[in-house]
Amino acid sequence: MVHSVVVGLDGSAESRAAAEWAAREAKRRVLPLKLVHVWEAVPEPIALASLLGAETQSIGWGEIPREAAEELRLRHPRLDVTVDQVPGRPAEVLTAAAKDAELLVLGSRGMSGIGGYLVGSVGQAVVAHAEQPVVLVRAGEQAADGHAMDPSATLFAGDPSGPVVLGLDTDHPDHTLLAFAFEAAARRVTPLRVVHAWTLPPYFAYGLPADPELNAVLGKQDAVALAEVLHRWKEKYPAVKVVEESRAGNPAIQLIDASRQASLVVVGRRIRRSLLGAHIGPITHAVLHHATAPVAVVAHD
Repeated sequence: MVHSVVVGLDGSAESRAAAEWAAREAKRRVLPLKLVHVWEAVPEPIALASLLGAETQSIGWGEIPREAAEELRLRHPRLDVTVDQVPGRPAEVLTAAAKDAELLVLGSRGMSGIGGYLVGSVGQAVVAHAEQPVVLVRAGEQAADGHAMDPSATLFAGDPSGPVVLGLDTDHPDHTLLAFAFEAAARRVTPLRVVHAWTLPPYFAYGLPADPELNAVLGKQDAVALAEVLHRWKEKYPAVKVVEESRAGNPAIQLIDASRQASLVVVGRRIRRSLLGAHIGPITHAVLHHATAPVAVVAHD
């Protein structure tokens, strides 16, 4: 089976941005790109209404993916682009599509007035259940007159030349997450910025005087632990410049701050196969909602 990069397409600016990001990623990976357009069946009483005739349904079901595919082929003439239109519930269809993909890419709407993500129910459900990597992409900025700027340069948010940022837990480092981040940096020929946050001593929470010596010891211990985790990976990817950052504080806040100069932020999600159901995790959840660069969520055991 030939794997591909799959992108969910609904015609929104966010999904078009995701499609452009996915096209560039497919070229980096030398893989075909598949546009998946999900349409939900219209209840018969509504379908028979004069306000929603056959022509309207045809436009919604057919022209959106065809036009998107044509635009992508014009911008990326050597890319193999296919379209798959599937009836059903978007979250279920896209989660199923991810099973045969190397990567699933979805659009994510930016919060009004604040740089960040507003992850809808479909995006959250897919991220929580898909076991392949899922990337959420924001639409880029528009010109002052309201018209879209050059789509090849500003269609999606983030700095394409910026580093890949990895949020890493040194207590439970996962090779799937590390491999994804190192390979992403290698493909982009950009540095990998590894961010790890360590917990402040209890006195910080209670407003007691800080102990600089203890902080220094804890910081040094954490930096050593981070270096030990990364040592083997730096040997495996010698061409990737690695920037190690070990800081005290909230990991989500540090990753969100780092996303402002990033081309991609990589975070993990632990796979849970239990009666409790799927779970994104508080750090990943916060990063998805507030990071300003594309965010890759890598599921791992």
